Amino acid sequence: MHILSLGLNHTSAPLCIRERLTFDEAQVRASLSRLSCGHVQSSLAELIILSTCNRIEIYAVSNQLAFAELEAFLSEARGVDSHELGQYLYRLHDLKAVNHLFQVAAGLDSLVIGEPQILGQVTKALELARGQNAAGPVLNRLFQAAIHAGKRARTETAISRNPASVSSLAASVAEKAIGHIKTASVVVLGAGEMAELTVEALRKRGVEKVRVINRTLERAQGLAQRWGAESATFEFLQQALCESDILISSTGAPHLMVDAKMVNEAMCSRPERPLVLIDIAMPRDIDPDTANTPHVRLFDIDGLNAQLEDSLTRRMEQVPHVKTILDEELCEFEKFLNSLAILPIIADIRQQAEAIRTAELEKTLRRMPDLTDAERERIEALTQSLVKKLLDHPTRRLRAEAGSPQATEYAALARTLFNLANEHSHPTSTAAD
Repeated sequence: MHILSLGLNHTSAPLCIRERLTFDEAQVRASLSRLSCGHVQSSLAELIILSTCNRIEIYAVSNQLAFAELEAFLSEARGVDSHELGQYLYRLHDLKAVNHLFQVAAGLDSLVIGEPQILGQVTKALELARGQNAAGPVLNRLFQAAIHAGKRARTETAISRNPASVSSLAASVAEKAIGHIKTASVVVLGAGEMAELTVEALRKRGVEKVRVINRTLERAQGLAQRWGAESATFEFLQQALCESDILISSTGAPHLMVDAKMVNEAMCSRPERPLVLIDIAMPRDIDPDTANTPHVRLFDIDGLNAQLEDSLTRRMEQVPHVKTILDEELCEFEKFLNSLAILPIIADIRQQAEAIRTAELEKTLRRMPDLTDAERERIEALTQSLVKKLLDHPTRRLRAEAGSPQATEYAALARTLFNLANEHSHPTSTAAD
């Protein structure tokens, strides 16, 4: 059998295509349920759907390279013509599919390298598939291995330790500048995408008091409600400067929103209390002259971008270390795949031996009708012991070779020697193109 991966991501398909194919949790459950309940004829034995804002990937186990079937499944599930999808899809199988999932879980295939959210999304994909009985022994083991590889990458390297977006860097800078950020009063000026990412980054750092200030109250309230924050309009900006410890600005205004006069007036009411200003807007929201006000620290987009480039460079330096970890995990998973060729054979050998033992014992006992029950039991115990001892060494040796590169050859030889039908098959461990 084969492990298959069919998908598209931010490198292979534009946003307009990705958003048409994205599954929410209910849609994942419904699609997996149709397959696992036998509502569609399929060669797919196992299935997991991984859907995020940047990727849609389907992992499957099949006895054939059933990519056409997977494409039809995706097309039908999302109502998008399969001919339209073809140019955007990548198709991987066996070890290449395994290695791809490991890279995804480790954050090497993300839009922002090393981002941590994908590991939780891989875990959720496995949970959803388990809930619909769509993940069998192979995909269960594969996704568990990928999650383990992703955790190792994040704990044993610094691939995720440096902020990798302007918004997360702004939150990191604020934390370093003030120290007690969890109890600080933070104002986020603006309610667009950058503002939302900033609020998210602040919440992840444990900031309790966040207020979103925007030109329109409705948008400020919408963002604030999503993250349990407060909201206000620009009318409260001067008051916010007087009360807050940190102000992070990211509006789309074509002019300055915070000038030096506003900051000077605010600092008169709090002469010894520091104020951290972080401007991540383009064009700038905060007057550069505010940096001259005592006890005010200003960080602008140029300074943050320089730090961001350094942060991303440091993340990239970790990639070789992460790949070493993934190679180790890939080797371990390959051993598991190889073992799938051996373990069913051991079971078949024992089953065959037991069938022969039982048949021969029955013949013998029919010829000896005068035996007592105790004598019959002793003869049966003798035959069981003989079979066990005869099979002990060959089955031990087969089990020992289960994880070796020669497992497939041992499996074929064992089936020939014991005259076993080739009823079992397993995911190949070759990385075929």
